[in-house]
Amino acid sequence: MRPATYLISGVFLGILITTIAFTNLSRVVSSQDRDPVKLSPQYYKVLLDNDQVRVLEYRLKPGEKEVMHSHSAGVVYGFNEAKTKATLPDGKVTDSTGKAGDVFWRNPITHALENIGNTDVHALAVELKKPCKQ
Repeated sequence: MRPATYLISGVFLGILITTIAFTNLSRVVSSQDRDPVKLSPQYYKVLLDNDQVRVLEYRLKPGEKEVMHSHSAGVVYGFNEAKTKATLPDGKVTDSTGKAGDVFWRNPITHALENIGNTDVHALAVELKKPCKQ
């Protein structure tokens, strides 16, 4: 091969490697940037944070809205009656109503949330940090 061919091949290989590296890095950064505690600290209180779980107390007053954020899998307990509107990254919108004492499993999710009810949304979320073993 001629030196020019080596140079052109090296440039293209470098561009390919750089593109892959930055694509993977942006995925990592974007998931870390969607931490609800960092994005909306006024709504979350961290009650426990260790290498297994993070326990969050959550309050959202009527009419308040959260920005797009992500949660890992875990359990959510509702302290009171509440009505919310969730918007997913693809634009899909769902309304939900909960009552005091509701407990549910939440798979990993990215959403924006709005309190569309007349009462505070008050909940406890236990977010798992490690995958569940089957």
